[in-house]
Parts: sequence; C-alpha cells; structure tokens
Amino acid sequence: MARAARLLAALAALLAAAATGGDARPSKIAVVGAGIGGSAVTHFLQQHFGPRVQIDVFEKGTVGGRLATISVNKQHYESGAASFHSLSLHMQDFVKHLGLKHRREVVGRSAIFGGEHFVLEETDWYLLNLFRLWWHYGISFLRLQMWVEEVMEKFMRIYKYQAHGYAFSGVEELLYSLGESSFINMTQRSVAESLLQVGVTQRFIDDIVSAVLRASYGQSAAMPAFAGAMALAGAQGILWSVEGGNKLVCSGLLKLTKANVIHATVTSVTLQHTEGKPLYLVEYENEMGIGFDVYDIVVIATPLHLDNSSTITFEGFDPPIDVIQDSFPPTVVSLVHGYLNSSYFGFPDPKLFPFASILTTDFPTFFCALDNICPVNISTSFRRKQPQEAAVWRVQSHKPLLRSQLKTLFRSYYSVQTAEWQAHPSHGSRTTLPRFALHDQLFHLNALEWAASSVEVMAVAAKNVALLAYNRWYQDLDKIDQKDLMHKVKTEL
Repeated sequence: MARAARLLAALAALLAAAATGGDARPSKIAVVGAGIGGSAVTHFLQQHFGPRVQIDVFEKGTVGGRLATISVNKQHYESGAASFHSLSLHMQDFVKHLGLKHRREVVGRSAIFGGEHFVLEETDWYLLNLFRLWWHYGISFLRLQMWVEEVMEKFMRIYKYQAHGYAFSGVEELLYSLGESSFINMTQRSVAESLLQVGVTQRFIDDIVSAVLRASYGQSAAMPAFAGAMALAGAQGILWSVEGGNKLVCSGLLKLTKANVIHATVTSVTLQHTEGKPLYLVEYENEMGIGFDVYDIVVIATPLHLDNSSTITFEGFDPPIDVIQDSFPPTVVSLVHGYLNSSYFGFPDPKLFPFASILTTDFPTFFCALDNICPVNISTSFRRKQPQEAAVWRVQSHKPLLRSQLKTLFRSYYSVQTAEWQAHPSHGSRTTLPRFALHDQLFHLNALEWAASSVEVMAVAAKNVALLAYNRWYQDLDKIDQKDLMHKVKTEL
C-alpha cells in the first residue's frame, strides 16, 4: 500500500507540473550511469532544459566509471582511460569549463614487440623515426595517415551539427550524416580490408596497425574499419590528460549541475500509460532496499547487453525493447609496482632498456601493452623512474595475469592491483546498428559504442542524446535526422 501511495504521489506531481503549460520543461529526468557518458549528458541536459530541471543520476559503482584511478604507494595512477586526443573537443571544453588543468607530459620512448624481438623501436629523433618507417614499410605509414585524416575530417562535422542543434535518433543516421554510405560500410568491413584497398601493406598492418588496435581495443585488424580508424587517430598527434585524474571531469560535471547522485542499481524501467507525454517508472535497489520514482525523460548511460549481470528490464512497452545480445570482452588492467625483467625483451642489462611503452603484435601472448606510467599529480621535480629502478607498470591483458606471467615480465615486484573493465564491445559482432531512441523519451546513450568506443565518442553521444531529448520534447522535428546537413549548416551561417 505504501508503495502504491508513493507511486500515485509521484505521478500526480509530474502530471501537475505538466499541466502548468503545454510547452513546460520536464519536471524530472533520470540518468542511469555516472561515467563520462552519464556525467556529460547530465551537463548537456541542464544546458538545454535549464537549471531548474531536477536530474537524478543513478550509479551502482563509483562516479567516473571507466575513468578511474588506483592508489599505489600513496600515489594515484590512471587505471581506466589514460589520455585524450587533441581533437577531443567536448573533453577540452569540459576541462576548460571546470577550471581543470592539463597534466604535464613526461616523454618516453615506445617500441613494438613481436614475441622474440622488437619489430620497431622509437628513437629520440623524429626524422630518424620517419626514415625507419619508410625503410621497413615504404609509404604505408603515409597512406595510413591519409586514410585516418579523411575519416576524422568527416567525423569532425558532428561538432558543427551539434552546435546548430541537430540530433539523430539512431547510430546509422548519425554516421550517414557524416560520411554517407562510406561510414556505414566501414562498420561492416575490416580495418585490414580497408587499408589494403588504399595501398597499405599486409606487413605494416601486422606489425604496426595490429599493435595499436591491441593497445586501444584489445582487438585485431579484423575489427570494423570505422572503430579502427578512430583508435588509430587516437594513437597519433598530441595526447593529454587531466591533472589530478581524468575522473575529475565526471565528478566536476555532476557537481556543476547540482545533480542528485543516487548510489543504486537500476533494475527496471516501466512505461506508465498516461495521456499526452509518457512517464517512466524507474525501479532501483541499494543497501536501503528497493526504491522507485517517476520521470519525464530517462537516459540509459551504461551498456545494455546480456553479459551484464544487472541488465535493466523494460516493461509495458509495445513493441518490447530488446536487450542487445552481444558481448563486451573484458579488459584487465594490472598496476604492478616492481622491477621490469628487461631480459625478456632482449636487454640483459636493465640500465640499457630505453622504452617506457611496449605494444605487442598479434603473436600469441598474454598481454596487449605495457607502460611505465606516471602518477596523476606530477610535481615540477618529477622524473620518470630509470629502467633499473622499481616503477609502476600498467599491463593490459584479456585475463588476470598468472603468477608465472608476472615472473616473466618482472624480476620482482612489491604489489599488483587490478581493475577489470568491460571497456569496449566486440566490434563487428552486430549486423545492424542500434538506436539512441528506445521510446519517445527513453534513450540509450551507449548505442554509439557499437560504431566506435572512446571517452570522446561517449561525450559526442551524450550531446546527441541531450539534443534529441530536447528536440523531441518541444517537437522541433526539423532538427532530427535531417539529410544534407552540410548544406543546411552553411545556409544557417
């Protein structure tokens, strides 16, 4: 009886708010997930609907999601997304808006390990690095760069579209507006196939491209070309991170919007049949028990898939809303404080080991990448540990490292701390692209992950969903799924 009374009271409050005017702003909005997607969409929703709208953010874990840190020896290190590309315009705006700072970069050399030896070693001289690439692979690296730049030039159109208020109800519509059928095709064909077509050699793909994709996605050059191009773009150019930890962006945005963060697991979303705009009953569980509330708009900012043990159920929808039946392969990040076994990489004397970052090719191995990482707070006197010193190494792998594998990589170690993420979907496992709009005012932000997955892509999806919710709420249909947007945007200038 008490539950029914609470439900009736919540419904009455929302209906009374809606009755104040036909074009009234939403009374309450629910966002499920407080990672970068959930935090960013909360910020964008408040930008569009105004500061008086109440936004409840449900988070079962910690704010930040895949932006997280681990403490080692009283210092904090990134255990999730470690850096961002200079073209990550939304992330740049967030940092500026929140008054955060870019972390000072500590330069280190990289190499690609092929199982028995390094297939490519970076030097301190830019021209020598270019000469080595040309000597080993011809002009494949130039062809790769031209291919990536062409994709990114088209993708960057999204910022202009969003600045003019345009939104898309599905991933296919968004991609088509940027690159027409070529972008759609890139979600169905592999990186390797696309690169071979533009003249990149198989050897370059095996040695270089595969290593970058393993470090970024834990996947091979058989993954779809669009996601691969975004990953390859993120591996070149100027990279940056946030002083104090990248997760500060998420907590900062939620604090800025004065969102009500509810630490709970959302179990179901039920459509309430009312006249006019629909209402959604969100049910959740936490240590206090079971709770629920009613909302005008609901944004799911967490993956919906059968691998997730706490998948949200949707009730009362016709046709029913299906959970995506695909997988998110795990990514394990191990922070190891110890002494690297440089002999494993062909350097018996650890003092002579010159690399701070090691990528791996597709040879059978138990790790994808290995980095000598710096803490999230770097003082002006900070210096990277020398190879013979104990340092904090970040090891990316598909499975938790066995003791024998740790002994292979390290002569000895003080501690091992791990974080396991379902970081990226298994790209290429879907034949159709999902939709952002699950119902009239029910949205799935993470739908864009099935085309490409990164922090900035989630921020782009967050802006799209906020605009989609706003345009739908006020029935501004001319701003949704429009064709030939490049021409429209030019005429609006």
